[in-house]
Amino acid sequence: MPVLKAGSRPPWVGLGAAVWVEIAAGNPYNFPLYSPAIKSVLGYNQQLITILGVANDFGENVGILPGIVCNKFPPWVLLSIGVCACFLGYGVLWLAVSQTVQSIPFWVLWIALCIATNSSAWLSTAVLVTNMRNFPLSRGTVAGILKGYIGISAAVYTEVYSMVLQESATKLLLVLTLGLPVICLAMMYFIRPCTAASGEDSSVHVHFLFTQATSLCLAIYVLTTVILKDLLSLNTAISYTFVAVMVILLMSPIAIPIKMTLFPVYSKKRGPPFVSSDDLVSAENDSSQTEPLLIDSSSDTNLVSSYESEDVSDVDILLAVGEGAVKKKRRPKRGEDFKFREAVVKADFWLLWLVYFFGVGSGVTVLNNLAQIGVSMGVDDTNILLCLFSFCNFLGRLGAGAVSEHFVRSNKIPRTIWMTISQIIMIMTFLLYASALDGTLYVATGLLGVCYGVQFAIMIPTASELFGLKHFGIIFNFMQLGNPIGALIFSALLAGYVYDTEADNQGGSSCLGANCYRLTFLVLACACGVGTILSVLLTIRIRPVYQMLYSGSSIRLTH
Repeated sequence: MPVLKAGSRPPWVGLGAAVWVEIAAGNPYNFPLYSPAIKSVLGYNQQLITILGVANDFGENVGILPGIVCNKFPPWVLLSIGVCACFLGYGVLWLAVSQTVQSIPFWVLWIALCIATNSSAWLSTAVLVTNMRNFPLSRGTVAGILKGYIGISAAVYTEVYSMVLQESATKLLLVLTLGLPVICLAMMYFIRPCTAASGEDSSVHVHFLFTQATSLCLAIYVLTTVILKDLLSLNTAISYTFVAVMVILLMSPIAIPIKMTLFPVYSKKRGPPFVSSDDLVSAENDSSQTEPLLIDSSSDTNLVSSYESEDVSDVDILLAVGEGAVKKKRRPKRGEDFKFREAVVKADFWLLWLVYFFGVGSGVTVLNNLAQIGVSMGVDDTNILLCLFSFCNFLGRLGAGAVSEHFVRSNKIPRTIWMTISQIIMIMTFLLYASALDGTLYVATGLLGVCYGVQFAIMIPTASELFGLKHFGIIFNFMQLGNPIGALIFSALLAGYVYDTEADNQGGSSCLGANCYRLTFLVLACACGVGTILSVLLTIRIRPVYQMLYSGSSIRLTH
C-alpha cells in the first residue's frame, strides 16, 4: 500500500471485512427459515410464533447499549460481545429444536432469541459507526452498501440453507451458533478506525462503484441460483459449486486494498498528517474541543476564508475543524454534533423516528409472517419468497444510499423525500396484498422489499446529518427501536391475532385464504399513510439544513 505514517491505515480493508460482519449481522432474517420448525416441534400456535418474532425484532434493533459503548471502547469490544450473544442465544434455540433438551419454557426461548438477535445490534453498530467515521464524506453511500449487505444476507442464508444444509432448521441453528462467531472473530482485527478517505480523490468514487457493482452481482447471482434450485434437481457437486462462487463474490471488496497495494497512487499535493477516526472518540472526553457539523459561511475566521482556496481539500477542512479552529459558543443547531439528550428533545428527531416506525414496523410485520403468508396464499416453497424479499430489500438499501447521495449533492434535496415516495408505494403494495389477486404475491413482495430497504438506507445518513457523528451510535440505535415496537403492535398484537381467529373459524390450527391477513394489510396501508404525511412535514422542515450543509463547492460536513 502507499506509505502511511505510523498509526494510520486506509479504510478499504475495514470496509471489505465489514461486508462479512454485516452478513453475520443479518442473522435475524433467518427467523422465517426456522420458525416453522419451532412451531411444529414445540407445538406452538401462530400467535406464539409472532410473539417470538417480536423477540427477534427487539433483539435486532435494541441497540442503545452498543450505541453508548461504541464511543467508549474500540470496535473489537462490541464485536466480542456480539459473538458471545450469538453463541449463547442460538445455542439455546438449537438445543430446543434439536430436542437435545426437552421442555424448554417459552419464556426462556423468547429471552434466548432476544439475546441471539441482539448480536446483530452489536456487530452492525461496530462496523457501521466505524466506517461512517472512516468515510465521513460519503455517508449515504457507505450506509447503503453496509445495510445492503445486511439486506442480501437473508438470500445468502437461504442459499446455504437449501443447498448445503438440505433445508434442516437444526443444522441452520448450529451454523448460527458456531459459524457466525468464527467469521466475526476472523474479521475482528480489520475493523478499526483508520485514515479518513478524501472525498476529492476520484479513486474513492471508483472504489465505491466497484463495491456497489459487485454487491449487485452477488444479489442477482444468489436470487438466480435459489430459483434454479427450486426449478431443477441439482446434484450435490453443483450445489456446492454455487455456494463456492457466492463466497468468492462476498470476498470481492478485498480487491480494492489489494489493488492499492500492487498499484499505489501518490497524491501530488502535500497534505496534512493523517488522522485516525479514533480522534473523534478520544475527543469525547475533552470538554474544550467541539466539532461543529455545519460551518457558518459568513464567519470571518481564516478557516472559512480558506474554503475559497483550490488547494484545500475536504479532509484538510475536517482536520482543521477537529484541531479546534472553530469553536461552538452555543447549543448545537441542526447539522451540528448533538448529544443524545440534546437530540431527543428536538421535533425533527421524533418526526424521523415516527416516519421510520411506520415504514419499517409495517414492513417487518410482513417479513416475520412471510412464510405463513405464502402458505395461506397457496405457495409451496416459501424460500423463494424470502429470497425475493431479501434481493429487493438489498436493492432498496443500496439504491437509496446511492441515489440520495447524488441528489443531496447535486440538488440539495433532503434524503427523506425518498422515504415519502417509498411509503406511498407501500400503501399501494399493502392494498395489492389485501386484494389477493392471482400473480400479485411475488410482485407485492418485491415492491415491499425495495421500500423496506429504503427506510433503513435513508434514516441512517439523515440522522448523522441532522445530529452529527460524534454520538451517532446511540442516536441511530434509538431510531431503530421503531422496528421492534412496530413489530409488537402490528405483528404480534394484530397479525397473529387475526391469523389465529381466522384459523379457528376454519376449524384448524392453520389458516388458508386471503382473509388470514387481509385486515392486517389494510391497517398497515393506513399506517403508511400516516407515515407519508409525517415524512412530507419532516422534509419541509429540514430542507434549509441541506441547503446549508451542501452549499457551495465544499461539503460542510465533519466526521
